[in-house]
Amino acid sequence: MEALCCQPLDTIKVRMQLSRSGKLPGTKPRGFIATGAMIVKRETPLALYKGLGAVLSGIVPKMAIRFASFESYKGFLANKETGVTNVGSIFLAGLGAGTTEAIFVVTPMEVVKIRLQAQSHSLADPLEQPVYRNAGHAVYKIVREEGISALYRGVTLTALRQATNQGANFTAYQELKKYALRQQPDLQELPSYQHMIIGLISGAMGPFSNAPIDTIKTRLQKATTVPGTSAFERVAVIARDMWAQEGFRSFYKGITPRVLRVAPGQAIVFAVYERVRRAIETMQGSSEEDRYSE
Repeated sequence: MEALCCQPLDTIKVRMQLSRSGKLPGTKPRGFIATGAMIVKRETPLALYKGLGAVLSGIVPKMAIRFASFESYKGFLANKETGVTNVGSIFLAGLGAGTTEAIFVVTPMEVVKIRLQAQSHSLADPLEQPVYRNAGHAVYKIVREEGISALYRGVTLTALRQATNQGANFTAYQELKKYALRQQPDLQELPSYQHMIIGLISGAMGPFSNAPIDTIKTRLQKATTVPGTSAFERVAVIARDMWAQEGFRSFYKGITPRVLRVAPGQAIVFAVYERVRRAIETMQGSSEEDRYSE
């Protein structure tokens, strides 16, 4: 549901990050509404869902790895006597969860997604053939022409982005959740709408903290490999060109649709996560009571 609701905003974000509008004389940077309208006008509304297949195939394992690894790291870092995890440990657990999901799922998924989203062919014209027909074809073509390592282009930047994202995200969520419970001592569990509000706020923290990393990563993953250059050299060239040709604001291109995409997505994710967690704990409690009664 998160992917289905938020994919158009992600496509607009990627197009804005790749856009050179404002670079040429007489042009100005295109906003997210104008970018979305241009995509719909030139390529049909379905173009807003380019790359959805790659997202859907990766989002389930990504969320599973994110929450499972976070709970594992959180438990490992908890005080052995009290079982309490302090704020610093929660942040470290979030960093670990973000790094883990970036390596196992997010990087190859995003390389494919960005290649699909960057295509500006019109879906209304069946004779206009795109380079990549779908996620599976994109994986096949990228691996065949550029090698399997191309799927991990930008893995360091992706891991850095995901680590800072989840570090800020989980820390803000856990602290806001504790605060909400302290303000409502009669509640043992917060209602879902409060989990959604807290998730919305915490979800907005990451994008603002690492927008330059995300923009450079997007351009790196969209580009093909230049023989004889290291990943660091490619990153340095991209960053230098952005600064020289497009200015400081280019590092924050796409920040509006990214926040609008990530924050509601986290609201959905945390609300569902808390509800499923309670359901599982209830079932486990019922099973234990049944065994005890036997």
